[in-house]
Amino acid sequence: MEKQIFERPTITKLNPGVPSKHGVGTVIAPMPMVDGVKVDELLEKYGSPLYIISESTIRRNMDEIKRAFTVRYPKVQMAWSYKTNYLDAVCRIFHQEGSWAEVVSGFEYDKAIRNNVKGEHILFNGPGKSAMELEKAARDGAYIHIDHFDELFLLAGICQKENIEARVAIRVNMDVGIYPKWDRFGFNFENGEAWDAINRIMANPKLKLMGLHTHIGTYIMTSDAYHIAATKLSELAYNIGNKFNHYISYIDMGGGFASRNTLRGAYLSADDTTPSFEEYAEAITSAIINSQIKPDKLPTIILETGRALIDDAGYIAGTVIANKRLSDGRRATIIDVGVNFLFTAFWYDHKIHPTIQHSGAVEETTIYGPLCMNIDVIRPSLMFPPMKQGDRLLITRTGAYNNTQWMQFIATRPNIVLIDKDRNAHIIRKAENVEYVANNEVIPKHLE
Repeated sequence: MEKQIFERPTITKLNPGVPSKHGVGTVIAPMPMVDGVKVDELLEKYGSPLYIISESTIRRNMDEIKRAFTVRYPKVQMAWSYKTNYLDAVCRIFHQEGSWAEVVSGFEYDKAIRNNVKGEHILFNGPGKSAMELEKAARDGAYIHIDHFDELFLLAGICQKENIEARVAIRVNMDVGIYPKWDRFGFNFENGEAWDAINRIMANPKLKLMGLHTHIGTYIMTSDAYHIAATKLSELAYNIGNKFNHYISYIDMGGGFASRNTLRGAYLSADDTTPSFEEYAEAITSAIINSQIKPDKLPTIILETGRALIDDAGYIAGTVIANKRLSDGRRATIIDVGVNFLFTAFWYDHKIHPTIQHSGAVEETTIYGPLCMNIDVIRPSLMFPPMKQGDRLLITRTGAYNNTQWMQFIATRPNIVLIDKDRNAHIIRKAENVEYVANNEVIPKHLE
C-alpha cells in the first residue's frame, strides 16, 4: 500500500461570525497545501492563477473504482474519457493504470494515438465522425460505436469500397426513469430501433458486432438508473446470442457517475447525496449477472468514467484582487480566477478555501472573477471570512471539463502543474502569452 503523505494538522479557533438567513456562519478551514506542497510557494514560482493536479488522487480513485467492480464481476475494463480532461500527462496516468481511451472526435482520437494508445484499445464514440475518421479507425482496429443509421450506412459503404472490416458497437438510448432522456444519441431500445440496427449489422459481413454501448446522462445521482440500463442491454445481448449464436464481447455502460461537487441550487451537499463507486458497481453488475446470459458468455463491462475520477484531483489557486460592497450591502470579493478558466462554476458551488487562517467574522459574500462580464461569478453566495488584496485561496474539485472547456477570453490561460507521488511539481501545460494566441493569425498584406 502506498505510504500516505503526512500533512501537519491545522488548529482552528472557532469563530462562528454573525447570523444570516442561513443561520450562524460556519468556519472556512484553510487549505495551505496540496499533497504536502505549499500552495503559496507554488503560486510564487508558477504565477497566479494556477491549476494544480494531484497524481496521487487520480491513482487512488482508479484503485477504488476498479476494486468496487472487480470484486463483483469477473471482467472489467476502464476507458478514460478524453473529453473530461485530455491533457497528455493526465491521460498517460490513466493509461498507466490500465485504462483504454474513449474519444468522441478525430482530434481526441489523434490525441490518444499520440499517447501511445493502440487502435484496438480506443472506443470511438460521438455522432459526428467523418468518412476519413471512420476509415482510419476501421483500419486501426478501433471499436467504432455507431450513433445513427446514416453513420451505419456510411461505414458500411467505406468497408465495402475499401474491402476492410470494422469492429463496431451501437449506442443505445432508453428510458431509465430519469429526466431529461438522452435520446438524441444512439438507437432507441423501446421502439425497436436498436434491434433493427443490430440486425442490419449482423447481415453485413464487413461489420463485426463487438458490443453494446449506452450513456444515459451526466452527473447521475441514482444508481437505479444504471441497473435499468444494464438490464436492457443484457436483454439485447441475450437476444443476439439466441438469434445469431453470436456473443458480444462487451457491454459499455458509458460514464455519468457523479463527483463530489455540489450542483448549484442543490439543497444538500454532494458529499451526502452522491452514490459511491460500490453502489454504482452493485447496480450494474447485479443486472448483468442475474440476466439470462450464460455465465461462460458474460461480456466484459467497460466503464467510461470521467468526472468522478478526476474532479477531486484538480485545484485552481488564485489571488484576491479587491473587495467591495454591493448596493444591497453584501460583500463582494474579486479574485483572478474567472469563468473563462473555471467553466464549471456555472454548474457547481465549488468549495473555496483561504490558504491561511483568517480572523474576523464570516459573512455572506459573492466571489467574482476579474472579467468585465456580469456572468463572471465563481460563487453567488457563501459564508466567507474577510480576505485582503493579495491573499491567496484554493478552489477544489476542478479537475473535470475545465481544461477542455476553458476559454482564451480576455486573458491568456495559466500554467498547469502536476504534483507527483513524491511531492514534486511539474509543469504539464505552459502558460499562454500574446505570441501563442496570435501564432495562427494571418495579416493581409494591405494591413501590414
